[in-house]
Parts: sequence; structure tokens; C-alpha cells
Amino acid sequence: MSRKKKRKTNFIVQGSILAAAGIIVRLIGLVYRIPLVNILGTTGSGLYSSAYNIYTILLLLSSYSLPLAVSKMVAERVSYGEYKNAHRVFKGALLFALGAGTAMALAAFFGAGFFARIVLNKPDASYAIRTLAPTVFVMAFLGVYRGYYQGLGTMIPTAVSQILEQIFNAVFSILGAWWLFSYGTKTDLVQNTSNLAPALGAAGGAIGTGAGAFIALLFCMMIFTMYRRVLKKQMRRDPCRQLESYPDIAKLIVMISLPVILSTTVYNISSVLDQSLFGYYTEFAGIEGSYMDIWGVYSSIYMLMINVPIAISNALASSVIPSLTAAVAKNERSKVLSRTSLSIRFTMLIAIPSAVGLTVLSGPIVKMLFSVDTGLGAELLLTGSAAVVFFSLSTVMNAILQGINHMGTPVKNAAISLAIHMAVLAACLYGLDMGIYGVVFANMLFGLGMCLLNGRSIAKYLQYRQEIKKTFLLPTLASLVMGGACYGTYTLVYRLLSHNLTAVLLAILAAVAVYGVLLLLLKCIDEIEMYQFPFGRKLVRVAKILHLL
Repeated sequence: MSRKKKRKTNFIVQGSILAAAGIIVRLIGLVYRIPLVNILGTTGSGLYSSAYNIYTILLLLSSYSLPLAVSKMVAERVSYGEYKNAHRVFKGALLFALGAGTAMALAAFFGAGFFARIVLNKPDASYAIRTLAPTVFVMAFLGVYRGYYQGLGTMIPTAVSQILEQIFNAVFSILGAWWLFSYGTKTDLVQNTSNLAPALGAAGGAIGTGAGAFIALLFCMMIFTMYRRVLKKQMRRDPCRQLESYPDIAKLIVMISLPVILSTTVYNISSVLDQSLFGYYTEFAGIEGSYMDIWGVYSSIYMLMINVPIAISNALASSVIPSLTAAVAKNERSKVLSRTSLSIRFTMLIAIPSAVGLTVLSGPIVKMLFSVDTGLGAELLLTGSAAVVFFSLSTVMNAILQGINHMGTPVKNAAISLAIHMAVLAACLYGLDMGIYGVVFANMLFGLGMCLLNGRSIAKYLQYRQEIKKTFLLPTLASLVMGGACYGTYTLVYRLLSHNLTAVLLAILAAVAVYGVLLLLLKCIDEIEMYQFPFGRKLVRVAKILHLL
């Protein structure tokens, strides 16, 4: 393979770094959420997830868009060799983070009662919301550092910091949940109550989020200290004499961030609105007592499982922005189109088989991971695993539109999808009485709407025509065959050994092998593209040994 071809798709290598980190982070998240759910039970898990939804919204308003805005601004300046202005963007963003992070942290701490009582219709969630307030402040600064490194073209600091963050999050979440849940249980026995243990346990779980964020921030600051000598050399060679003012930088951050904030807030506020509507629906339907138990299964089992593969798309989306920004800035249309196509294909190669695998092994996987009542969780996963495809695709399409400087388009598309989503959800709950299955169905419809609207926008702005065969049809065909092999392997092994864990693991290994072979036999990927995958050279070597290439 020529060096030119290697460089052409180098952005996928950076995406693979973040994707690999995303996989590790999600696996750690999956591993620690399992004992967390088993410690807190479905009620405590529901409270934890409810508080986390509020935290996510406040984080979006304060700092979620900062990595994207900073990476976009830094990448554009670095592409022209303006290292001094790139560094001023970094310093200006830190000042922005200080103001925004402080404001939203105070809102979380002093507004916890309002969010829990009025928005979530569950006052006990206030403990966990208040515990998450300091994390909002820390995450603002962490977002600036990560965006700066991504704008410089390296995803390694972000990837490592994400892994460190999740490791410490896992350890302190489990310890905090166990300690405070135990304390709450003793207090409940003394006071003859039953609600304090889940509420305090959820707050204990939230402690880990802050601990992980703080450790990740320290790591990013350490990397910056090591990089300062290189930075000074780059700035000395920078011929630019016209330095940007901090007010202008702040305005640019707001201009870039606002559409992203609105778009992503619409994405994430749907979870809060879903819960609020579902909570009031349970009162209307006379099933208030089981509200938080049901929501705990939905948020802590179903949503947790589908978010594992979606994390890979989020990682790829983060890597798309700087690359597309640089290509657009240099008016390199062919690169914009090729990177758009590769991003979407790469996402579908992962999302489609993930959805099929979660469908055919929904019951066994949930049974393997959770000790609480898992019947409902398995049914929800079986019903709604297609959401993996819709949200993975819509996420990377959002990033593409942002990278080609159509920042407001995802906002409009998300608003339209959300309006349809809420109307359908209301009909499913109050009209069809579908309960939590109505939430799953409306959620999938929201993701599908975003895919269709974003796809139409990309085609319009780039005069881009999506390739269908290798992006959707062949991966789907390979995934269906893989699903049959996966289900058959599980059924056979379970009948022979009557051991669920062994059967699931062997079924997954069989699925990966069958899917990989089929992708090569169907010519869905070629040797050049395989080099862009993690451990790509080893995969190519194995494929050649097996005469698949």
C-alpha cells in the first residue's frame, strides 16, 4: 500500500484510537454498572439514571460542546501554521469554561430539589443531582483540554484520559454506592422507612463520576505541561503578527457551540422528557409504585446495552470534525466526500452487526450480566436493539454536518424529530397504553427521523450520493448470516453444557469470526481499508494466511 493511500485515510486511524478508547470505556462502564445495578436495585438504579440525565443536560449547557468548538477552531488555525492564535483559543476557552462551569454547577446544587420534584416527579433523586454539581465544574475544563489536543490532530491524550476517567469512576462509584446504600439501609431500619437507601446509594454512585473527571483533568494538565516546550518552539516559528482578541475568541466559541448545544440538548433532553412523561403517565394509569423500578430497568439495562456500540460512533464523530474542518478550509472537496463516505461506512460496519447480535442474544446477555429481575430488560432489548443503527448513524451524520460548517442544520433536524417523537410517545402512552414499550418505540423513531433528515441535508450541501451496497446491504447480509450462526452456536452449546456464560461467550466468538470472514468474501472491505482498523496489519496478515485477501 502506498504512503499516499495510507495518509489519505489517516483520520480513520485517529478515529480508531478514539473508537478503541470508546470500546474500552464502554466495557468498563458496562462492567461497573453491573455491580452498581445489583447494589442499588432497580429503584436505586432508576434514581441514579434520573440524576445523570439532569447532569447531562447541565453538562451540555456548560461544556459538552467545548471539545468540538475548541478542536474546530484550533485545527483551522494550525492548518495555516497560526500556533499563537491556536494557543490563544485554548486560553480563551479556559476562561469561558470557568464562567459556564461555575454557573451550571451552582444550578445543579441549588436547583436539585426543583429538578427532582417537578421535572422528574421523583424527589429522592435530589441527593444524586446535588452530588454531581462539582463534576459539572470539572468537566468544563476537561473539555477544553481534550478539544485542544484533538485540534492538534492527536486523539491519544483524549483516549487515555477517557480510560483513566472511567477506571476511577468505576472504582469510586461502586465503593460510594455500597457504603452509602449500606448506611441508608441501617437508617431505614432505625427510622422504619424504605426510601433512604436507594436515594443515598444513587448519590454514592454519583461520587465516582466526579472522581474520574478530576483524575482525567489532572492527566490532561500533565500532558500540557510536557508539551509546553514544543508549543513554544512552534509559536516562535509562527510568522503571524495579528493575534486574535479574547472577546472575538469568546464570540466564535459561542457561535460554534450554540448550534451544537441546541442540537445535542435536543438529543439528550428527550430522555428527560421521556422520563417526565412516563412518570406522570404511571400516575395516570395507577401504577405509580412501580414507576422507578420500570424506569430503572429501561435506563440501567436497555439503554446501557445499546450505548456500548453507539460509543464507537461517538468516538468516530469526534475525530471527523478536525479532519473535515481542515479539508473544508483548504477547499479540498474530494477529501471531504471521501471522508464523509468512509465515516458512514465505518459506522455501519460496526452498528449493524451489533444490533443483530443484541437481538438474537438479548435474553442470554442480560441474564449473564444482571442478577436483578431481568425479564423486562431482555424484552426491551429484543424490541429496541435497532436503535443502535439509527443513533450510531445519526451521530456521525451530525458530526459531518458540523464539520462542513452547517452547524445549525442538526439543530433543526433534531427539533423536528423531537416534536414527532413526543407526539408519538404521548399517543403510545395515553392512547395505546403501551407503557415502557412506547418509550422504546418512540426513541427508535427519533433516531430514524434524525438519520433521514441528516442524510437529506448532507446530500444537499455536498451534492453527495450515499453508496448503498457496501455501506448498508452487504453489512446487513453478513450480519443476518452472523446472527443465525450466533444463535445456533448459543443454542447448541447451552443444550450440551447448560451453562449460559460459556454459551454466550462462544456464540460471540463465532459471530465475530463469521462476520469478519463474510465481510472479506463479499468484498465489503478491502486491504487498504483494513489497515485503518485497530490492529489492521495483523488482521491483514491473518486474512492473507486464510486466503481471504
